[in-house]
Amino acid sequence: MAKTASLNTASESPRRLLLMDGHSLAYRAFFALPAENFSTTTGQTTNAIYGFASMLANTLRDEAPTHFAVAFDVSRKTWRSEEYPEYKANRSKSPDEFKGQVELIGELLDAMRVKRFAIDGFEADDVIATLATQAEAEGFQVSIVTGDRDSFQLISDQVTVLYPTKGVSELTRFTPEKVQEKYGLSPSQYPDFAALRGDPSDNLPGIPGVGEKTATKWITQFGSFAALVERADEVKGKAGENLRAHLDAVRLNRRLTEMVRDVALDCLPEDLVRTPYDRDALTVALDALEFRNSNFRERLFAADPGAADQEVEPAGGVEVDGTVLGTGELAPWLAEHAGTALGLATVDDWKLGAGRVGEVALATAEGPAAWFDPAELDESDERAFAAWCADADRPKVLHNAKAVLRVFAEHGWQLDGVTMDTALAAYLVQPGRRSFALDALSVEFLGRELPRPAEGSGQLALGADDAAEADALMGHARSILDLADAFTGRLADVGAGELLHGMELPTSALLARMERAGIAADREWLTGLEQQFAAAVQQAVQEAHASVGHEFNLGSPKQLQEVLFGELGLPKTKKTKTGYTTDADALAWLAAQTEHELPVLMLRYREQAKLRTTVEGLIKTIGADGRIHTTFSQTVAATGRLSSTDPNLQNVPVRTDEGRAIRRGFVVGEGYESLMTADYSQIELRVMAHLSEDEGLLEAFTSGEDLHTTVASQVFSVEKEQVDPEMRRKIKAMSYGLAYGLSAFGLSQQLNIAADEARRLMDTFFERFGGVRDYLHRAVEEARAVGYTQTMLGRRRYLPDLSSDNRQRREMAERMALNAPIQGTAADIVKIAMLRVDSALREEQLTSRMLLQVHDEIVLEIAPGEREKVEALVRREMAGAVQLRARLDVSVGSGPDWESAAH
Repeated sequence: MAKTASLNTASESPRRLLLMDGHSLAYRAFFALPAENFSTTTGQTTNAIYGFASMLANTLRDEAPTHFAVAFDVSRKTWRSEEYPEYKANRSKSPDEFKGQVELIGELLDAMRVKRFAIDGFEADDVIATLATQAEAEGFQVSIVTGDRDSFQLISDQVTVLYPTKGVSELTRFTPEKVQEKYGLSPSQYPDFAALRGDPSDNLPGIPGVGEKTATKWITQFGSFAALVERADEVKGKAGENLRAHLDAVRLNRRLTEMVRDVALDCLPEDLVRTPYDRDALTVALDALEFRNSNFRERLFAADPGAADQEVEPAGGVEVDGTVLGTGELAPWLAEHAGTALGLATVDDWKLGAGRVGEVALATAEGPAAWFDPAELDESDERAFAAWCADADRPKVLHNAKAVLRVFAEHGWQLDGVTMDTALAAYLVQPGRRSFALDALSVEFLGRELPRPAEGSGQLALGADDAAEADALMGHARSILDLADAFTGRLADVGAGELLHGMELPTSALLARMERAGIAADREWLTGLEQQFAAAVQQAVQEAHASVGHEFNLGSPKQLQEVLFGELGLPKTKKTKTGYTTDADALAWLAAQTEHELPVLMLRYREQAKLRTTVEGLIKTIGADGRIHTTFSQTVAATGRLSSTDPNLQNVPVRTDEGRAIRRGFVVGEGYESLMTADYSQIELRVMAHLSEDEGLLEAFTSGEDLHTTVASQVFSVEKEQVDPEMRRKIKAMSYGLAYGLSAFGLSQQLNIAADEARRLMDTFFERFGGVRDYLHRAVEEARAVGYTQTMLGRRRYLPDLSSDNRQRREMAERMALNAPIQGTAADIVKIAMLRVDSALREEQLTSRMLLQVHDEIVLEIAPGEREKVEALVRREMAGAVQLRARLDVSVGSGPDWESAAH
């Protein structure tokens, strides 16, 4: 059975405490939903319960707390009413329909194993204030959901109040900045303001003639309530007279509006860690309340922190009116149902090497669904389906559309009109997640387990041995459609709708064409290289054996440790659970520290073995057409960069002689004239210059001289002619390092210099280029404030560890906050460039085509007689992808193979 993804535990991520004011929210929910529409057959009104639980499910989903509690009022008799009997005395009696609902909410919370607080003599606000204060001191991130504005006094950099602004369906996030924006005051000044304003809902009188504006003006002028009272005689006019006449009343207001932060409780915030639901008890409670809305129940169960350890109930399953179509039945089914968006699921047999389309399922949002086997289509069915596929006005919703586009194209079906890819949508909403598998997303976002495929046949390779498996694939198609609906709002919430439709979906279609095209490979050349690397590996093995006087397994870390640190007695490296480390850094350190040749031989052995493995992998993936068809992925790198597998072309070295030799094995294919490569010169640094607006760095780009030499001359305070290769090397490493969030220690390791020297180098750089320093600092602080970074085009990367109390996790997140906007913007620019080049090639009806995108490089295959036209087109479209203050510079080259085409 599929399992849901569990919430992060406190050991894996920052501790996040969610606190809710139960009475306040239940009362709001009661008035937000019409009581007459929510009742059981026994007459129990349930609108407050439903509204509260629905808001609870959404908040647990959105806030993903690791710790959680709900506080309730016990009665109207509290320390406040003891001191001021008129406190809340003006409140009317609760409606009869509300009675009993708070107790039933408590039963739901008990079934969810949520800690409830109700302390005699105190309000829920005081309990929340106590827990929030304790949690803040312990490094928690705290979110408080309440309808009481007095809670604004608790707000800080670590404490946020989510205040309902429309029933309980919309929550406004109040931070210190939001309070300042709305009231012109800091959170700590809010109770002063409230005391002067008074609160009719609590029956706290205000000062006659003094409203919110005057209260704000006084607090701002005098700095605090205490200072205002002490200097009340300085307030002029009628307002001043009224203030002095009501000093006792406002003093009382001030005492009553101050929340108690030291209520004696039976547990601490760290004890409020979320635990798995009692799912049986919760099901019984929901059944008793007659809550049969499947979406509501699914959302509530999806928030179960123990769901990963539970078999997910399908909650009624996905209901489809499925039909297994025979020959001649697809065309009429499409005629009836193709007027609306259809979810599409299919078996992808591409990896089996046949390029055959497996079974296909289509589903509508209304329920009707269909399954068919393409092998059984007659001519009319084939025409009808091909026409539907190619019709851009017929919306299609898919999961991992690129795979379907690729295999459909192999069958001769051109798929257009894809309006949603749920894998890409999930990636844009949650770019840091590990899995975008359909079954995982269905459980997490729909609370629905997908029907399982046949044993051992893979996620979607269902086959059609019986009707149950046809139903399963139709269930997949319907779930894809439902996921699309779930993601539409989420994409809008994070401002990613345009990224999906304007960038990722078109890129997906382009990548499908590139995967089908592949790139020609010289098998003979690659085979020769593989033999060369194999011989180098064997030679390194023999020399390593000779260096110690006996044979041992170079691939065994344990045997290598025994030789290095036991027999040879070399200096100990970093201790790990399995002994002393023998990774590449450790071997390089040993080579520098000792004169023994074994560490050097081990490094050579590993390098040659890796090269041999790389070439072996390339040879194995050469298809029957003599071309290598890699598979690109848009959802692996959180920054938006593309990656590739089968084979991974990112692994082909770029700057070494061996890497260049491997690239010679990628050649122009039959019917084409040459390969062309194009990339951007120093794109990360240009993006950094643009974002930082540093005048010195921008000037270095516009001078037309070598960037690193120009920057080095400023950092080292020498003339450009005096910049030596070592100076330039250091500046180049540091400049790119800043774009990757490199620390001073990391720079020292990269340049093999002392950490103090690296730090001085960075300090000097920042003195010269203060705009870069300010930008990098600002990028981290802004990301810490909102929880994410953002590229120029709005691509977000969420970094919750920016607020972690674990220093290593926090510093890693800070480096990501430096890196993501620059790397992400560069990745976005490359995608825009790819789409522009591809569009221009097709508009000008050229035969040349795009084959690869590796790192920041685009590789094209050039048709005879088109080289000059394509080069001009590539330079124009890539240079115009975006407008940067440090303008984009495009490098282009061509030749018979990938290496010869380098520029």
